[in-house]
Amino acid sequence: MPTGTESGADEDGEPSMPETPTVSVCESCPGRTVFIESGNTEGWIASDLTVEPKQ
Repeated sequence: MPTGTESGADEDGEPSMPETPTVSVCESCPGRTVFIESGNTEGWIASDLTVEPKQ
């Protein structure tokens, strides 16, 4: 199996942005929120309390 290191830069030497997953949010019942990551059918996060992030 070949091994190596990844520089994290594109061909111009600029750092590349890491890919981030797409996350869907569903409300399974009133007051219960479930977060599901795209492409990940085996894991999810459920929460009784969610808040809006401040930007």
